[in-house]
Amino acid sequence: MSKITVVVVDDSALVRSMLTEIINRQPDMTCIGAAADPLVAREMIRNLNPDVITLDVEMPRMDGIDFLSKLMRLRPMPVVMVSTLTERGADVTLKALELGAVDFVAKPKIGVADGLRQLADDITDKIRIAAKAHIHRLPQATTASSTSGAPAAARPASPTLASMGRLSTEKIIFIGASTGGTEATKEVLTALPPDAPAVVITQHMPPGFTRNYAARLDGLCKIRVQEARDGERILPGHAYIAPGGMHLSVEKSGANYIARVQDGDPVNRHKPSVEVLFQSAARVVGPNAIGIMLTGMGADGAKAMKLMRDAGAYCVAQDEASCVVFGMPREAIAAGAINEVLPLTKIAGHLIEHLRATVGQALSRV
Repeated sequence: MSKITVVVVDDSALVRSMLTEIINRQPDMTCIGAAADPLVAREMIRNLNPDVITLDVEMPRMDGIDFLSKLMRLRPMPVVMVSTLTERGADVTLKALELGAVDFVAKPKIGVADGLRQLADDITDKIRIAAKAHIHRLPQATTASSTSGAPAAARPASPTLASMGRLSTEKIIFIGASTGGTEATKEVLTALPPDAPAVVITQHMPPGFTRNYAARLDGLCKIRVQEARDGERILPGHAYIAPGGMHLSVEKSGANYIARVQDGDPVNRHKPSVEVLFQSAARVVGPNAIGIMLTGMGADGAKAMKLMRDAGAYCVAQDEASCVVFGMPREAIAAGAINEVLPLTKIAGHLIEHLRATVGQALSRV
């Protein structure tokens, strides 16, 4: 089997050396080049044709975001961003994911060498995933500036669910996602009307990034989007994102659903874990739950999604063609957990129609 070939792009000689060493220690990958800036990297990519590149965000002559934007329009390929664990680093990293980067690694601001050594398994796992990812060409009209600030008003108006009444407070949409999921979740949420049922989301993300991610979505969506807080009431027209490094679940308190944000051991190697969220959906919400499994590597949430369906929930998986990585949806389908498999762009509209049909059935019984 041929090795995964990687080009490292970073202005720090130390980081280039560390990443090269980490990659070359793996039996299934090799670093075939290391560039100090994007202009050198451009020639390396043209001449060496790597399977994956790792890309720093802040570099001389051309920053990583401008380079990524050009790369994904002209020569789309798997990119893993190496970003600094700061608020600015988080914001820029989210722009990179919008532009088509497969995933990112957050390096510490200080103690970089030790931090990268500790992240070696994470870095190489993400390179392996990136090498298998489905990469889509960025539209010519899209740029770093336009993708980061596209107003929600630019999208077609979403139909409302004004007739739902009490059912809107009973139904909850649960979303699980990993690699490629930041953009997939955005696609679903921006298409939901302002009176949609509550949405509760577990996206595999490290601490320090989910607050920025929630704020970014809040500026784009018709529903309100926020990082979940322990004990808060879950309300229609709102979406709640699991904080990085914490598990999110739901509980019932009287007539209300509340968010439970708790520390704990990783589940399926993840914290937050989709399994934890979906187990609570099956246990607490039952037939009033709607489950959505989006793009991601691995099987996190598949078993719990089968519990959701067994409890009467309606469950949807993203189809392979529109996934960056089909792992999590594939495992949920294999577990018998899914009612419908749909392209990403069809999921929100299908949910709206499903909710309308549910209302019609309920009204016919009155």
